[in-house]
Amino acid sequence: MSKIVALLPSYNEEVALGSVILRTKKYVDNIIVIDDGSYDKTSEISKLAGAKVIKHETNLGKGAALKTGFEASKDYDIIVTIDSDAQHNPDEIPKLIKPLINNDADIVNGSRYINGTDKNTPSYRRVGQKVLDTATNMSTGLKLTDSQSGFRAFSKKTFNCFQFKDTGFGVESEMLSDAAEHGFRITEVEIGVRYDVDGSTKNPVSHGVKVLVKIIKDMELRRPLYYFTVPGIIIFIIGSGLSLLFLHDYIIGVSVNIGPTIISVMLSLFGTFFMFTGIILDSISRMLCKYR
Repeated sequence: MSKIVALLPSYNEEVALGSVILRTKKYVDNIIVIDDGSYDKTSEISKLAGAKVIKHETNLGKGAALKTGFEASKDYDIIVTIDSDAQHNPDEIPKLIKPLINNDADIVNGSRYINGTDKNTPSYRRVGQKVLDTATNMSTGLKLTDSQSGFRAFSKKTFNCFQFKDTGFGVESEMLSDAAEHGFRITEVEIGVRYDVDGSTKNPVSHGVKVLVKIIKDMELRRPLYYFTVPGIIIFIIGSGLSLLFLHDYIIGVSVNIGPTIISVMLSLFGTFFMFTGIILDSISRMLCKYR
């Protein structure tokens, strides 16, 4: 028998939260709502619906809320994270925890896109999701179809691997990176989603850009070949191509400007430096992982 707790990070979710808690209670042993500085009745409704509430005095972000929730869930065998705005269907919780109970996975990621594009997802969201999925998979070495899903299940052995450095929504990708780095088995199951109840006040474009920047920055340490070597190769090719072009003009007697020539040489040198920096950092990273 596994003790299961559901974590609901919440910020001003009084409208839908009560329904989510009541529907979730059927499948878990306890529910913890992390009220992340709400100024509405999120805490009061959560308590009335039967959930335990941990309240942040100020809004710290989803990553900080999840960190608080994980720290309060050490005595459980499985943690289920689910959004509080009713976009996810709590009736799908058994589907998420089944691979953990059967010991077929350590983490289960609920995906909207296993069988292609979800018809309920607005096109602009799906384009952004695809970009973030690609960047996350490059950073983690995984092959997931929905890297930004907030509907996940975690086995007890994974609880301590998460660093929660990102206090915002970039935590979804960060957690996948942490799990991949520790070699945990991650699988996906298909889930549904509703967007007619989306109460988010965040601009999806600016939000997506911030998450993408965080993922790319994360590659500096986790995937230095992508962060340094690949751009270095591109810069080197451009610089070398320009250098050869100017050399050709010089040989056939065409007047060559010294400025562009110097720039092309500098590009080649910078490209070479970036390539070798990435290769060296990748070698160091592999050695550290080997002897960790």
